[in-house]
Amino acid sequence: MPQSFRATALVPRGFVVDEVTSDGASALITVRSVQTASVCPGCGTQSGRVHSRYHRCLADLPIAGRPVRLRVRARRFYCRTVLCGRRVFAERFDDDVLVPWARRTARLDHIVHHLGLALGGRPAASFARRLMVPVSRDTLLRVIRRRGSPPFVRPTVIGIDDWAWRRNHRYGTLICDLERRRTIALLPDREPATAREWLSQQPQIAVVARDRGGAYALATAKALPDATQVADRWHLMENASRAFLDAVRKSIRQIRSVIGAATINPSLLTAAERIQYEGYLRREEDNAAILCLAKDGIAIKEIMRRTGYSRGLVRRILRGQRSDIFRMRESSLELYLPWLDERWAAGDRNAAALWRLLKQKGFRGCMRVVSEWATRRRQGDKTDNAPSRTPAARTIARLLTVSRDQLSRSEVVTVAAIEAGVPLLVQAREIVAGFQAMVRKGCLDMLDPWLERAQPSLVMSFANGVLRDKAAVTAAITSAWSNGQTEGQITKLKLVKRQMYGRGKLDLLQARVIGPYELNIHQM
Repeated sequence: MPQSFRATALVPRGFVVDEVTSDGASALITVRSVQTASVCPGCGTQSGRVHSRYHRCLADLPIAGRPVRLRVRARRFYCRTVLCGRRVFAERFDDDVLVPWARRTARLDHIVHHLGLALGGRPAASFARRLMVPVSRDTLLRVIRRRGSPPFVRPTVIGIDDWAWRRNHRYGTLICDLERRRTIALLPDREPATAREWLSQQPQIAVVARDRGGAYALATAKALPDATQVADRWHLMENASRAFLDAVRKSIRQIRSVIGAATINPSLLTAAERIQYEGYLRREEDNAAILCLAKDGIAIKEIMRRTGYSRGLVRRILRGQRSDIFRMRESSLELYLPWLDERWAAGDRNAAALWRLLKQKGFRGCMRVVSEWATRRRQGDKTDNAPSRTPAARTIARLLTVSRDQLSRSEVVTVAAIEAGVPLLVQAREIVAGFQAMVRKGCLDMLDPWLERAQPSLVMSFANGVLRDKAAVTAAITSAWSNGQTEGQITKLKLVKRQMYGRGKLDLLQARVIGPYELNIHQM
């Protein structure tokens, strides 16, 4: 037989319904407790002697799209303990039903906490009104802060990385439990002392995955000297690629000579490129002056006084590491240059017409870009000296690292000329490719031969960095742990931070990032 429906089933556990009234927009349910006694919060003694009665008004879960108010007929009791400081106390209920001084039932407060964690303040308040649970954005944030972050299981394998409060101004630190794939702590800065203090409180940690910065390596070495440090594999691959890009920039002079672009005709430059070229000439004069002073035996400090440049810049110039070479920046026409060359050779010399055709092919630039290109081509044809341009360093690095079947004919010719004229750059490419293959395959036996080969090459600085951090790089090659999960948690943190327009403080961010794990555990 079907069970009969009781009004008591609509109210929290431990209450019975005395009266239900409704004005059409909301419902008022009068309830009372079924318990005959209550426990004194001062001494813990149970008492059943009633002193008086009073009413508590609470918000509860909505029913049939209507907000619900509970009117609780609560009682006050005498405390029977002689030495207790409380002579009279209010009736107490279970914390999972109703906590003292609450204006919402525990089950409604749980829903409010869920909404705050998922949406933040203002969006959650708007959504709560649609659910017939009117609550302000400030209340939502107070609930999140009051519940705080749950205690975490002490980890043995962690990932640590920095995240930006405000890019290039202020940074914090995120610590992730890599085994459980969850954030366990947010630190207010990325100073080694702060990270060291947190790590020293977790002596059970055995593995620390980190980026290749020195701050976290120093903090880990001092706080957990026996822990294994693992360099992040993605950063190793990215640093290797950046080292090859730096090698291309160091070799840009030779590349210009090889591809026939060492001589620049100022008449074929645009106005913006002419300004860059004039600055390039001034910098070349300063470089020559500094090299001349050094050749005469003048100390670096005296060169700094005479020229006004910093010590770092003077050192880079003397070491030949200043890759401040004039180059035309990569244009938005780069992908369409072969097509433009064909149309120009066919006799289409009208820049406006070429621009309209390019728009049909997906070109998003303005007509001025095409007009400047046509003007340079026209001037080059008149002087019988077509403008030869050096691609940007990133473009050259890409051309040298992709397979030949993905290049056009002109790009293949350029790559062949560079490979024939700059053999050190080809050697650097092979060294970088060998390092990346070693990381992908996990071949630790190749590390020492690779270091010997890379030391005298163009990627020497990268090799020296790998040598200084050899233990962590070795662990990255052989270990299954890496910092990818930490990067993912930082992405989630950025999403939460942007939901609050970047105004969340550390306690609120930590509660919103770590709090959902507590909810998921309770729901399992």
